[in-house]
Amino acid sequence: MSLEVGMIIEGKVTGITKFGAFVDLEGGKTGMVHISEVAPTYVNDIKDFLSEGQKVKVKILTIGEDGKISLSIKKALPQQKKPAAGNHNGNNAHGKGAAPKPAAARPGSFEWQSSKKSEPSSFEDMLSKFKQTSDEKMSDLKRMENKRGGYSRRGSSSK
Repeated sequence: MSLEVGMIIEGKVTGITKFGAFVDLEGGKTGMVHISEVAPTYVNDIKDFLSEGQKVKVKILTIGEDGKISLSIKKALPQQKKPAAGNHNGNNAHGKGAAPKPAAARPGSFEWQSSKKSEPSSFEDMLSKFKQTSDEKMSDLKRMENKRGGYSRRGSSSK
């Protein structure tokens, strides 16, 4: 069977480096999973997620003209549909008893994807959200600076 981009196949981890893991595939071929493609979360140390000899399902991302095969473990994972926040117990996301929000959805943090949509936001939407969050943080910082200093930079009045 020949390997094609988009296929999900099983392989065996044969080597681990700081930047990725090498996986033996069918037909004696070897591919590499970059550290960013190991898990859907941030990976600081690949050895926390993989070990040599482990069997893994991988998705073939690219096959270069030089024969190098780029693989992804996280894209081979089954897509899980996220239930609406808080609906598991009959409450909405803002009501009592709602599930705690993930760090990305807490106020004051930037979320790359809107929790209201299942598809990724456009770059412009993400940039707009980032700018809004950044402006809010700068405003809070300036407010705290003024409180600590006991005066406003706009001028002080003496009594």
